[in-house]
Amino acid sequence: MSAEPEISVVIVNWRTPDALRACVNSVLAQEQAPPLEVIVVDNDSGDGSAEMVEREFPGAKLIKNDENHGFAYACNQGMRIAAATRFILLLNPDTVVPPETVRTMVGVAERRTDAAVVGCRVLNSDGSLERTCFRFPSLLNVLLAGLYLNRLFPKSRFFAREFMTWWDRDDEREVDVVTGSFMLVRREVVDQVGLMDERYFMYVEEADWCYRFVKAGWKCVFSPAAHITHLSSGSSKQVWAKMYVWQRKSVLLFLAKWHGRPAAWVANAVMFLATLPRVIGWCGLRMLGLAKERAGGQLRAVWAATRFHVTGAIPE
Repeated sequence: MSAEPEISVVIVNWRTPDALRACVNSVLAQEQAPPLEVIVVDNDSGDGSAEMVEREFPGAKLIKNDENHGFAYACNQGMRIAAATRFILLLNPDTVVPPETVRTMVGVAERRTDAAVVGCRVLNSDGSLERTCFRFPSLLNVLLAGLYLNRLFPKSRFFAREFMTWWDRDDEREVDVVTGSFMLVRREVVDQVGLMDERYFMYVEEADWCYRFVKAGWKCVFSPAAHITHLSSGSSKQVWAKMYVWQRKSVLLFLAKWHGRPAAWVANAVMFLATLPRVIGWCGLRMLGLAKERAGGQLRAVWAATRFHVTGAIPE
């Protein structure tokens, strides 16, 4: 590794050792990219992930946490020990970065001097498009999702506004939120705006960060000039019901923080009312023995969400 890196690549890992190995190898295989350093933060995986990094990537900086405090907390740990680089790249461990991606995206950032962060296309392992980038959380978006209108009308620019499912990510544009799986962030903006809000355990932390970038006068930019591949073996699948609830809690935190507690209360009520029919539907499918395995998983998730909206409890 270079003694004077220009890019600090921060990878937060939780129980994805094989994917992490592939990810770090792909980062180290970048072609004609500025010098970089790799920082891995392991969130108490307990599966040999940290030991694998020590053994196979001795040049990487490694933080071994004894407890999982969440994604934002771990990202901040990595950024705090990063060298004084021009850019910080936040990268998910279940991604593979083609050899030209970092060089290309640095070029985009150098051209877009008004951009705090740039993101690239994300492809699934089968080559299909993963629709990254989305709008800031809002009461309207919560209502549209609760009524399922975003799913019923995925090509509508109004009903599908939150995740912009009508857009094929085939042109460069300014967006509200660059998805956290690949965020190339300008270091001077981090110094200006600050690190991530650690109250977000998982999800929406990048939306909050991007919101702060925009409030400070910067842009968030998506470019299709390069891509990464998402292996779809992420750690959140291992505790899906819990993550389903955390996503909702994070949206409510964002609304309370930026739009006031009444907005969060209304959103919580909308989410609760929208979840009840799903509990009944999945319960019925389970009782009828239809889609038994899927119905069981979905029922656990929506029931956990229902309890959360009433009591605030996060499932163990």
